Amino acid sequence: MALRLTSSRFLGKVWQLSKPYWQSEEKWIARGLLLTIVVLNLGMVYMSVILNKWNSDFYNALQELDKEAFTHLILKFSIIAAIFIAIAVYRIYLNMMLQLRWRRWLTNAYFTEWLSDRSYFQLERGNHQTDNPDQRIAEDIDQFTGDTLNLSLGLLNSVVTLASFITILWGLSSPLNINIAGHHINIPGFMVWAALLYAVVGSFVMHKIGKPLIGLNFMQQKFEANFRYSMVRLRENAEGVALYNGEDKERELLEWRFTDVWKNTWQIMRKQKQIVGFNSGYNQIAIIFPIIIAAPSFFSGAIKLGGLMQVNNAFSQVMGAVSWFVDSYASIASWKASVDRLTTYNQDMIETKQQSAHSKLLMTRHQNDHLTIAQCAIKLPNGTTLSHLNQLTLQSGQHTLISGQSGIGKSTLMKTIAGIWPFSEGNIELTERSLFLPQKPYLPTGTLREVLCYPNVDINISDQAIEQLLSDCQLAHFNHKLDNTEQWSHTMSPGEQQRVAIVRALILKPTWLFLDEATSSLDEETESYLYQLLASRLPNTTLVSIAHRSKVAHYHQYRLHAQGSKGQVSWQFAPI
Repeated sequence: MALRLTSSRFLGKVWQLSKPYWQSEEKWIARGLLLTIVVLNLGMVYMSVILNKWNSDFYNALQELDKEAFTHLILKFSIIAAIFIAIAVYRIYLNMMLQLRWRRWLTNAYFTEWLSDRSYFQLERGNHQTDNPDQRIAEDIDQFTGDTLNLSLGLLNSVVTLASFITILWGLSSPLNINIAGHHINIPGFMVWAALLYAVVGSFVMHKIGKPLIGLNFMQQKFEANFRYSMVRLRENAEGVALYNGEDKERELLEWRFTDVWKNTWQIMRKQKQIVGFNSGYNQIAIIFPIIIAAPSFFSGAIKLGGLMQVNNAFSQVMGAVSWFVDSYASIASWKASVDRLTTYNQDMIETKQQSAHSKLLMTRHQNDHLTIAQCAIKLPNGTTLSHLNQLTLQSGQHTLISGQSGIGKSTLMKTIAGIWPFSEGNIELTERSLFLPQKPYLPTGTLREVLCYPNVDINISDQAIEQLLSDCQLAHFNHKLDNTEQWSHTMSPGEQQRVAIVRALILKPTWLFLDEATSSLDEETESYLYQLLASRLPNTTLVSIAHRSKVAHYHQYRLHAQGSKGQVSWQFAPI
């Protein structure tokens, strides 16, 4: 779904965002639903035309005190109303169904693109315009699909309504005769021209008033997402904040985030006040305007009460149709903001994937049991070179410790080996059966069994075997919780989380295991015990570790040591 948006025009962007769904495997269902909704919209317009004629007959019957006609028209109205209600209900229901199906398809497409090629990881690095991609998928897609359908169908409804009622209003309008400097001017269908002129002027003024609302809506989505994300981070890091007594600082941050929301909302409110004020005046004047224009004909007896009401209704329908832009301006502004946010998301996704595709880091996954690093330049996203590693080959069983001062680039080297750091250059050959354990383990929401087996949750292992591994890793107190679903990253201490990662490695049994300070939260005795456990339980697994404690070296035969300063780092490989 990462589309290259070749059009710089707004409607071109809308079409390019919309086209994939309407050409997808769901296209016939989607087109069928859309066609049905269009037919129902046309049916609504047709019922409005019938009601317009009914209005004329009904008020004429009232004026003439015709009881029989009155009774007949009431029964006729009951039938018209029943049909009108049925059409209205199913038009909205099918519209919502189509929106939901479109949103589901689009969300799944964006999920696929976001999670493929580790784009979710790359978007958080580098210079990208996309903030809070989760919010764009969760909210902007919903807003885009809803607004696109509603505004498009609303415009269609207005066009058909205009075509249907403009002839009625033209036929009911008396010509306007004007004498200017002795010249007689006759304007046929005066009320039609009055409605058109009224709507054009109103649309122009509304656009001038409401144009800033587009940018304000765009920023509102950003500020709301930042505010929500700050609260999520506080919740996820509650223990650290509590230990630091950081409540005042967090309050300051949250208040700052909310101030952005508040200030932008205040600007939106003021702009909405202007829009609502103008729109209300615009609509109120439109109620009385046709009656004032048609009143002379009514009082002269040229038209009856029914004719007056029919003129009023037809004028309202025509003016409402040509006032679609005025009435929909707030929705158009919101729609424009969602399109812009999805457009920038797509552009950044394309750039991210191109960066990965054009990366000078060549990864080769193989079945052979060795690791080779050749002509490798470890770089940052901005292109700064941290270090060079010209040639290194590790054979099976060559347990290696990567060491060096903090910040020198050890973890970046590990990410490069894993193939998730496209900013580096060089050639990496690595066995397919490898597992990387970061310093902070990822514990997904799910049962403890699913957490332990992640990402291979369908692996064939008995509960008894899992419980034994938990006990071996000093986590026996969790044995009875295998089927529990909790926020495990909040329930477990950092040391317990790192021991869970060791259990995961023992379950998955990789041939190469990379540990990036994966035992740093443990005491030295437990750390030593777990390395001994890995050596005994995974005798065919080669360990590659980043660690700062000297005792970890006892469980490795070789050391890859980084020395020097950033940009001038050299790597030394030697036996321990």
